[in-house]
Amino acid sequence: MTFPELATLHAQGASQQPTWNDRDAVDTTYARLRAVPPLVFAGECDDLKAKLAAVTRGEAFLLQGGDCAETLAGATADNVRAKLRVLLQMAVVLTYAASVPVVKLGRIAGQYAKPRSSDLETRDGVTLPAYRGDAVNGYEFTPESREHRPERLLDVYNTSAATLNLVRAFVTGGYADLRQVHDWNTDFVRSSPVGKRYERLAREIQRALTFMEAIGADPDEFHRVDFHSSHEALILEYEHALTRIDSRTDKPYDVSGHFLWIGERTRRLDGAHVEMLSHIQNPIGVKLGPTTSADDAIALAQKLNPENEPGRLTFITRMGAKRIREALPELVEKVTAAGIQVAWVCDPMHGNTFEASSGYKTRRFEDVMDEVQGFFDVHRALGTWPGGLHVELTGDNVTECVGGGEDLLEADLANSYESVCDPRLNRVQSLELAFLVAEMLSEVHVPTED
Repeated sequence: MTFPELATLHAQGASQQPTWNDRDAVDTTYARLRAVPPLVFAGECDDLKAKLAAVTRGEAFLLQGGDCAETLAGATADNVRAKLRVLLQMAVVLTYAASVPVVKLGRIAGQYAKPRSSDLETRDGVTLPAYRGDAVNGYEFTPESREHRPERLLDVYNTSAATLNLVRAFVTGGYADLRQVHDWNTDFVRSSPVGKRYERLAREIQRALTFMEAIGADPDEFHRVDFHSSHEALILEYEHALTRIDSRTDKPYDVSGHFLWIGERTRRLDGAHVEMLSHIQNPIGVKLGPTTSADDAIALAQKLNPENEPGRLTFITRMGAKRIREALPELVEKVTAAGIQVAWVCDPMHGNTFEASSGYKTRRFEDVMDEVQGFFDVHRALGTWPGGLHVELTGDNVTECVGGGEDLLEADLANSYESVCDPRLNRVQSLELAFLVAEMLSEVHVPTED
């Protein structure tokens, strides 16, 4: 099977693409990206696929999280460490409290492009192109900033490389060591109820680790974790340019990230995004909204995973708290009956966004939790495995989502609203979510080998 040419994909119909005005600049940028080293390696993608196969079988749980939209200016060591820290804390809570292995996957080092519901944005009578992420244009509301510039894709590559270098340094250099569970906490978390709960769990983990070392366990086993990167495969020039033929297998891998997903707005069966990702060997995901039919899901699985390989395909459902219980059962039931090997993951964020009276986009923590609970309820009723969680979050103390243990109100949104796109859970809300999901997981039967 030959990998399709970029022009062929564009001719097939590609939605949510930038309007590049300078074709010479596009061609130059594409050629430069074709020549750069890979950001990830095929073997790493295969390792993640094997871990996701365990999720598909009901033997592990996927935790996928990070920014709605990364920014080039936000790729600092402190910001990367903060995002990694909250994901590590959540994974520890899920692993220890629910006794299930957790696959850790960041929305990181590539999440620089966003689909939009409108091509244009109007402020005070001035209309400009909508902000589509730093991969395409700038957030500042000026004609110069909002111009779609392909050279930004080179900045995305370079910043993603720097981010992955930081992540690899943190997870191999001791920061992710399980014996550091106390050090991952900070004063503002320790002073909250969920922070105190985490501290109690951290003390239990410390005692368990001390015991394991005392009976001869290798302390190096606690020193590092496996952590992989993911992003939405949206901009065709970027993803196509970074697809390479693996020397081991002679097959194409998209080396821009370990895991790529297709969004709700780009999952058309005969569209360019589905066609392109059907050819690569990475593990991939598809976002499924409340209008997705079972036939849609089955057709996507047959196109994207014709060999029905476990770990290859993840369905990420984003139904909304009000629709999850009515929209999800038929999907899961018919896909399962068709014998399709797929991991089911819940995105409880995108279906629960609304605009506050102050104009801020926000989400209610209670709606997020209700959708997760509905996701677990449906899988429990059908006897299928609720395979994971896909969350937009940050390691910082932002005020972007209302509710939760801190009882943030709409009036609090202006205090620290930093997202350039959709609202994220802050660190306290993320930890609270992890504890609540751990309780749900502890009630689900985890298959064991006979």
